[in-house]
Order: sequence, then C-alpha cells, then structure tokens
Amino acid sequence: MSDLATVGLQKLATHIPGFDLIAMGGLTRGRTTLVTGAAGSGKTIFATQFLAEGIARGDSAVFVTFEESPRDIRQNVVSMGWDIEAWERQNRWIFVDASPEPSEETLVIGSFDLGALLARIEHGVRRVGATRVSIDSLNAVFTRFQDSGSIRHELLRLVSGVRELGVTAILTSERPTDTLDDHHSVEEFVTDNVIILRNTLEAEKRRRTIEILKFRGTGHQKGEFPFTVLPNAGIVVIPLSAIQLTQKSSSVRITSGNQDLDGLCGGGFFRDSVILVSGATGTGKTLMCTEFVGGGTGVTERCLLLGFEESREQLFRNADGWGRDFAGMERDGLLRVSCRYPESMQLEDHLLQIKRDIEEFKPARVAVDSLSALERVSTPRSFREFVIDLTSFIKEREIAGLFTATTPSLLGGESVTESHISTITDSIILLRYVELYGEMRRGITVLKMRGSPHDKQIREFLIDNAGMHIGNPFRNVTGILAGNPRQAPAAELDRVEHLFDVEP
Repeated sequence: MSDLATVGLQKLATHIPGFDLIAMGGLTRGRTTLVTGAAGSGKTIFATQFLAEGIARGDSAVFVTFEESPRDIRQNVVSMGWDIEAWERQNRWIFVDASPEPSEETLVIGSFDLGALLARIEHGVRRVGATRVSIDSLNAVFTRFQDSGSIRHELLRLVSGVRELGVTAILTSERPTDTLDDHHSVEEFVTDNVIILRNTLEAEKRRRTIEILKFRGTGHQKGEFPFTVLPNAGIVVIPLSAIQLTQKSSSVRITSGNQDLDGLCGGGFFRDSVILVSGATGTGKTLMCTEFVGGGTGVTERCLLLGFEESREQLFRNADGWGRDFAGMERDGLLRVSCRYPESMQLEDHLLQIKRDIEEFKPARVAVDSLSALERVSTPRSFREFVIDLTSFIKEREIAGLFTATTPSLLGGESVTESHISTITDSIILLRYVELYGEMRRGITVLKMRGSPHDKQIREFLIDNAGMHIGNPFRNVTGILAGNPRQAPAAELDRVEHLFDVEP
C-alpha cells in the first residue's frame, strides 16, 4: 500500500446524493471516518448506503455489526431498495457478526477480542475483495472495557488495523444528545474524519442535518446541511452551498394570464422570474394561480400547479367557476395538478418531490399555492433554505414561478413568509381588503418588479365568473397596505396631486 501522504490525499466518492458536494469529492481514500449522532439520526443507514452505493458501481463490501443481527439489517434496508441477500450470493457483501445473537449464515467472530475481530475483518476483506468497510457501532465495543485508556488504546489498534488493509472505512458511534455540541468522545480524536448527524426537535418539528466536523488533510464545506431519508433512495443531502448565481436572465415577457395585470407589470412577467403573491384569505391568490396557469396553457406551455391547502377537486371546481377548464388542459397534456397535505412529510421531502415533479413533467411554469401552508411544518431556517433551493432550481431551468403567501390580518400587514422570501423573489404583488362605507373591497398593487417599470398605484379589482378585473386606483384612501384604510381629506389630495403633478 502506497503512502498517501507522499502522493496527496485522494477522495473516494460515496455517491450518497448531495454528500460528495459538501465533502468536496467524498471520503479520503484508505482512511477511517466516524459517523456519530444520537439514536435515530441515521448512522446505520449512512454506513449501509456507503457500502450499497459502492456495490452499485462494482465494489465489494464488509459490514461489521455489534448491535443488530445481520437478519435485522437485511430486513431494515429492503425499503431502501438494497438487496443485501443478493449481494451476499454474488460474493460482493459479507457480514462480520458480533451482535448478541449471531446468525449461522454469517461470518461470526469467536470470543470477543479486537485481535480476533481484526482477523475476521481481514478475512472478509480478502474473501470478497472489499474496498469499503462499515463498522456499526463502536459503543457496543466500549462496554467491554473498564476505562477510557483501554478504550483509546484498543480503538487506535482497530483504526490502524483497518487502515493497513487499504480499505476506506466508516465507523459509527452514538452521541448522548443532538444538542450536546461540546461532547468530544475518544473516537472523535482517534479517527481521521468526523461526521455528525442530527435529528433535532425544534418547536415540535424534527429537522435532520449533517455536518462534517473534521477531515484530516483535506477540505470540506463548513456548517450544517439539511438531509432526509427516502424510501428506495436512502439519505439525500440538500447542499445549499452548491447553489451558484449563474442563472441566465431573460428579457422575454410572458403573460400573467390577465391582461389588466400584464399592464400593471409593464407588459407581463419575465420568462425566468419568480413572483410572490401575498394577501389575506379570500383576496384572490388562488385565482391568480389559476390565471397564471391558464395564460401558459393558452400558448401551449406546460404548467405545474402544486396545491398545499385545497384538494385537487376543489382547485378544478374553482377553475371552472372562473372559466378555466383544468380537466381539458390535463387531457391536452399541458397541465399537471399535484396536491399534498403539508403535514404528510417533512419540508425536505416536499422539496425533493417538487424537484422530481419538475424533472419528470418539464413545465414552463410552476405555481405553488401556498408557501404559508408549508411554512407551518418547518422551522424558520429550514423554510428559508427550502425557498432558496426551490427558486434557484426553477431559475436554472428558466421556469416562471408564482408562489402565494397568506397574511395573518385581513386588512393588511406582512406575513412571516413574505418577510423570509421578499429579497429572493423578482416580483411581489400585494392583495389587500379595503373597508369603505361599510363595504369590503379588494385592492392590488405591484410592490416590486426587478428590471422593469411598473404601475405603483393601489388599484381596486373585482372577481366574477370570468376571473379578475382590475379597475381604478384608490385615490381618496390612505393606509391600505398598513391595514388601516381611511378617507383622505380633499385638501390633502389636492396637495399630493400638485406635488407630484398627477392628473386628478
């Protein structure tokens, strides 16, 4: 075995989706990596997936288990799409079983001794020609020793023995809690690399993150990155650090689906823009999604509508009421409507599912109704990461996106969603209720539109069976956006019109 120090460290790609990006190529070849985390954080899945991805590319593997029996491990990973039994029959996977109830079908160690264990690992590596080894978990080994000095000595012996085999190895261990960041166990000092998996509980919501704490002799991305565990996929890391500001910027205009709104926006939306529509419940946000979709299908563009508040049947009924035939659009292959309850999965899972929908259907427009529904199942940080990732994803593909957000107050104010993503979106359209003379009216204004002049007035609009109709500005009313509309005195109106030279 050559000395890596003399030729520079080489990386072995794990092929775990997203992880190699934050690891800048993968794990250091021929070295040991500790994967540590609290119970349920995904350590065994990571260790198994590292081997499975290697086998999928022609490698062979050894799995050393101290806690779960090989039979349990085989059963547990079937949902991930990993057929360990088939790999064993092909002589590409072998267990070294040190679990409390060893199976007769596996390679079983004798009386517990690290020297004997290393011999068994070496035998397994030679037998299948393994290049990858996973050892799960070290904590079961530690219970055999009485003091930390013995643990450190025997662990050094284990790590050195594995390195001499020339394999790239993962060792797992448990941390006391996800929040105990100052915890440093002996294995973290002995191994070459340290990866921490967390599954923390924040405001009654779980958030999975991965952090590379240490990579000896090589670089890696710093900080925590969200990840999820999916059936038939395993761990999927979502690295925001991979996002680059290299998206193209189109000057081509597309219709919003409403001629009056196109006029307010200076001729329509830009082809690759992301638009946020914010307003109270009932102000017309879903209607704007419907018209946005109708404007796309009207020029034979594929459109994807993602609903998180109303069912598919409700969206179709609403569209019929506004003169839009969603059923016909679907039959023509121009529309796909996907509705999911926000609580049905974690936010990271929603993100990956949306990306799969986009990759599969290849739409020119995507409408999300609404982001506020997704926000309630996430933490503020994970929600912002979700929006950044999704907007970057659709911008890279030059897809027009329209997102809706609900304000907490009927008459105005800013939504939490709006404050989180206002700087990320290209355009912001505000919908507001206006109370005048005991009657509730609706107002609309284009608050922001990057790269284009736009109408800055707050205009009244009506909704009927043909959709939205935008009318005259509220010239005699102030305080609409603040949620405190009031009639302006005639003298004040005259002064303002004279100051800005506005025709009455």
